Order: sequence, then C-alpha cells, then structure tokens
Amino acid sequence: MTTIRTGRTAPAFIVLAAVGALALTACNDDSSSDAAQTAPPTAAAPTSGPAAAPTTPAGQATPSTPAGSAGASSPAAPAPTGSAPAAGGGGPFATPGQTFKIGQPAQIQFTSGSTKGTVALTVTSIDAGDPADLEPLKLGDKVKGLMPYYIRYSITNTGTTDLSHTSVDHMKGLLPDGTEAQEVMVIGNFAKCPSPSLPKGFTNGQTAQSCSLAVAPAATKVTGAEYWGSPYTLGKGVNWK
Repeated sequence: MTTIRTGRTAPAFIVLAAVGALALTACNDDSSSDAAQTAPPTAAAPTSGPAAAPTTPAGQATPSTPAGSAGASSPAAPAPTGSAPAAGGGGPFATPGQTFKIGQPAQIQFTSGSTKGTVALTVTSIDAGDPADLEPLKLGDKVKGLMPYYIRYSITNTGTTDLSHTSVDHMKGLLPDGTEAQEVMVIGNFAKCPSPSLPKGFTNGQTAQSCSLAVAPAATKVTGAEYWGSPYTLGKGVNWK
C-alpha cells in the first residue's frame, strides 16, 4: 500500500484505500485536534473459556452406580451450540462470516484499546451520494469516475462496560459480487458521513449513530457492508446485505 502526503490545504485527514492498491493521506491546519478522534489500536478479544460441568444441588445425594453396571459412565453433558450468550441478554454473538439483513442487529464483542464490551451493531442503510460530495476532501483524480456510498449504522451498548469516547469503526462496503469496495476513512469532520466517537456516558442501553464512506465505479454499486473489527478479521467479519 502506497501512502502519499499532499499539501496542507485539504479540509480533512483522509485515507483512500483499496486492499493491496493505494492510499492517500492529507491533513489540514486543524489536523492536530482532528487526529485525536482516531480510534485506539485494536486489541484481541478475550477467548471464551470452556463451559463448566453441571454440579449436584446442595442437599441432594449423588446417585450411585446401579449394581451390575460397573464401568458404565454417566451420560456426557451435551456440547453447547452456537456462540456464547452476549452480556446484557442481547442474544448470541455473531459468528465470523455470518450475514444479517440490513436493519437487523448483530451482537458484537467489542474491543477498543483496553476497553472491552458488548454492542448491538446494525447497518441501517447504504445510501448513494453524488460525486460532488467528495470535492471538499480534495481527492482529485483519485476518485474520478467513482460514486460515494454512505454506510450508516447504529451502535447500542448491550453490556455492562461504559464505552465513552471509544470508536466503532472497521466497517467496509461490499460490491454485489462480495468483493470489497474502496474505503475512504475520514478523520475530522465530513458532514455527509459523520463518524464521531461514542459520547460520554455511553452505558448500557445507550445508542449512537455512525457512518462509513465507501466509493465504487459508476458501473456498479455498494450493496452490502462488513464489520471486521476484533475479534473478527477482514473477509471473515459480520456482513449485512
């Protein structure tokens, strides 16, 4: 991936990237304050431990092995199926590669730096924009012939951790054939697609809105989205179509 630094006239710090292709970086005179909105490094999510074996209730005698059945073992507890239940009663966690309908929430184990929690993530819409929308980003020929798409999603805290000032990003656009759309990451203010950090006091039950910007050639369009933040990976994330 090639990085190009332009002059200090662009109004936002942006990166335009296609996997294995290109990246463009630009910043304005306010970049020192805007850069503070960058999400902290993603850490690996904790691995769930094995399910505990059932115990005998207090005061109840443990059944003895009937005579003549020596060597017979007790029936094994059935292995759990699906993902572990999400904290806060939000249902099972989404599995890598699982696909949801647009508008359908997915329970996510969320990690931002040292902060770990649980959120319900919902892609609410994928809206086509106008090429002129990209002019304030000063990308020039890098986006010539490309259409912007706004992937809008909601985040609801379904766990017990205060997620104040963290960022839920790592959301990419998908083309009709399932390949990744080019992504434009904006650090700063872009009114067409705001992606602020979660507000102060973002505790259980609180909901916020965010947006991810993708671009695609006019001959195709962005029809889906993939969340690939930890513990998921790019290409093995959670999808919406």
